[in-house]
Amino acid sequence: MVRLPLTPAEVERGQRLGALLRRARGDRSMLETALDARVSPETLRKIESGRVATPAFSTIAAIADVLGLSLDEVWAEISRPDGDGATTRAGRNAREWLAS
Repeated sequence: MVRLPLTPAEVERGQRLGALLRRARGDRSMLETALDARVSPETLRKIESGRVATPAFSTIAAIADVLGLSLDEVWAEISRPDGDGATTRAGRNAREWLAS
């Protein structure tokens, strides 16, 4: 499968996601957080740094759970402030992507 290049909106959303997770993690170690979420520390590091701008839903759900974040909070933080419902490459509204 060929992966299409990320759109600028996806890159920006990934950066906001990473910043949110870093803030929510606070003083907790990356290793502890990753292990509790059952993801690799490298995966968490890449998401927090914005290098993985479109991580799997299950990965974000697991990390959010460990950090005590609801998925609604995550979406509110990473979605566009103007609420235009940016469309993903697959043509779906981002809210639909989160629900899938």
